[in-house]
Amino acid sequence: MSRPAPVGDENSIAIDRMTEHDLLEVVEIEEQSNLSPWGWDAYHTELQAGSNSLLLVTRLSPPYAHDKTIAGFIVARHMADEIHVNNVAVRPDFRRRRIGEQLLRAALLWGAEKKATQAVLEVRAGNTAAQELYRACGFEVIGRRRRYYGSPVEDAILMAVSLP
Repeated sequence: MSRPAPVGDENSIAIDRMTEHDLLEVVEIEEQSNLSPWGWDAYHTELQAGSNSLLLVTRLSPPYAHDKTIAGFIVARHMADEIHVNNVAVRPDFRRRRIGEQLLRAALLWGAEKKATQAVLEVRAGNTAAQELYRACGFEVIGRRRRYYGSPVEDAILMAVSLP
């Protein structure tokens, strides 16, 4: 299996709204990322949720695209005065290239536009790479949820960031 070339400039990826046509790749990335599974149906339902849901994907441009066009995705929901980040994932070959950070910052900007006062998320206690990403975007640990995740059972770290 060949490794893709590094994503080198802003022109090599674009952040777009997720569509129904993206769902097979989104579910593939979800499975590769060891997320709590949502599956095609849940993402499809969320796409129908209207203006209080944000579903974004990063699309790769040639020559980076190869046979896949989506490098990562984010799903967030606006509830009351906060944004809840449900899922963020990047295809393994494209991690540590700031794609997750770009997606997260886009969701935080959306939250600020919605007049949310904070964004919150849960992350597996053992997922230190994701925790580093969230800290880089201003998130801080505000709590812990014991045995929150299954398969395998693991605590969740609750993180939040204030929005301007």
